[in-house]
Amino acid sequence: MTKEQAVAEAEWMQEVRALVGKEYGRVYAWDAVNAPMIRQWCELMGTEVPTDEAGQVLAPPAMLQVWCMEGPVANNYPPGSTTENPYEALKLIEAQGFPSVVAVNSELSFERYLREGEKLYYTTRLDSVGEEKTTGLGTGYFVTLIMSYFSQQPGGEDEKVGELLFRVFKFRPANPITPATDAPAAQPKAIPRSAPGISDDTRFFWDGAREGKLLIQRCKGCGTLRHPPGPVCPSCHSFEWDTVQASGLGTVYSFVVMHYPEVPPFDYPNPVGLIELDEGTRLIAQIVGIKSGEVQIGQRVKVEFNAFNDGELVLPQFRPIAV
Repeated sequence: MTKEQAVAEAEWMQEVRALVGKEYGRVYAWDAVNAPMIRQWCELMGTEVPTDEAGQVLAPPAMLQVWCMEGPVANNYPPGSTTENPYEALKLIEAQGFPSVVAVNSELSFERYLREGEKLYYTTRLDSVGEEKTTGLGTGYFVTLIMSYFSQQPGGEDEKVGELLFRVFKFRPANPITPATDAPAAQPKAIPRSAPGISDDTRFFWDGAREGKLLIQRCKGCGTLRHPPGPVCPSCHSFEWDTVQASGLGTVYSFVVMHYPEVPPFDYPNPVGLIELDEGTRLIAQIVGIKSGEVQIGQRVKVEFNAFNDGELVLPQFRPIAV
């Protein structure tokens, strides 16, 4: 980096660092803490609904972030919520040529269980922007934000009930230095998709995908289908299993639409669905062939197998079908 570049960087970084400590306004929850949402969340996570000694329903602590989410429509927050962008520091860093994200660190901490009827909101504070750091992937900055969650207390001081730490590394990818030449610049190599971790328990699934088959693990003892695959049946604890080839037909049981951070090579908005197969089990997969705003729960879908990374990776994805 030249002296002139260092001076220019210092100037724009002053604007970024001036934001450290800035507190962004409230983002309110659409709904009060309620039993139906708790029940549905626990069902999806495969856990029991917690209760207190009197039998009153409690919200699992890991649900904290869920209560203040905007829903399937991006940035659709309740009236009274702030319109400030708490990610403005990230936008400023991106504008200086640091567009990439290698990982996001998210840590939840909790003060207590939430009870039915509580109304929540959170505020965001830019906690820190690290010094420039160079890694094998490139050079960039760690940015940390803190979301503090509060329960509204009528006639009293609102009570802090938890906190979310969000840390991201924004970096400029490292490029090898090549000798100057009059030849046309080569096109940048496409960023590959990350390959899944494959073990003895899951190898059959990915081998099946390469053959255009959607294979689901089945317990030989009780016939229970299970996904993701595992070494032992959670129903009867048998270690004996085989597979069944699914029809590939199913419905969208639930879904999320990923907007940010934008991680290559995915296109955004990026809809990801929890698909309930006609055979009865569920799996997570990308939804293709439809605009993100048109995905609906209950929508009929069919699997298709698409190749990536020059054919080295084959993934099952789901496309909506007419009914």
